[in-house]
Amino acid sequence: MGAERFAAMGLDELPGHYIRRLQQIAVGIFMEETGTFGLTPVQYSALSAVLRHPGMDQRTLAGMIGFDTSTIGGVIDRLEARGLMQRNASPQDRRVRLLTVTASGADMLQQIDPAVLKTQEIILRPLGDEDQRQFLRLLKTLVEANNEASRAPSDTA
Repeated sequence: MGAERFAAMGLDELPGHYIRRLQQIAVGIFMEETGTFGLTPVQYSALSAVLRHPGMDQRTLAGMIGFDTSTIGGVIDRLEARGLMQRNASPQDRRVRLLTVTASGADMLQQIDPAVLKTQEIILRPLGDEDQRQFLRLLKTLVEANNEASRAPSDTA
């Protein structure tokens, strides 16, 4: 299947159009379900990753969640200002800041997780169980195969 296949197609037949729309929908549902917590999807991802891997640096975090290294600092700044995450000097290199989730951050994650899981269920609800598994498998395949084309490639893809 070459590019010629898509040349004469309308917007409603282009996979990129639907991927962009699904991302908008996913963020909208996330914000609706989790709005009382005041976290964005990226902030949630950052908190979750650091909780599971405490002591990583900003660059490692950016690679883990597939976020731009030049703007991850702002995400961490906002989480730190809310008392949800903290930066600590590395014992090996005082210039490097290691990240940890505070007790308040861990508590927030515990509280928000049911809403995040509900978000996933709402997004996938139109699909049956087998279609959900296939969709997720195909989505992972596309993301992993195209990871290097991203403006912020993930280190885990």
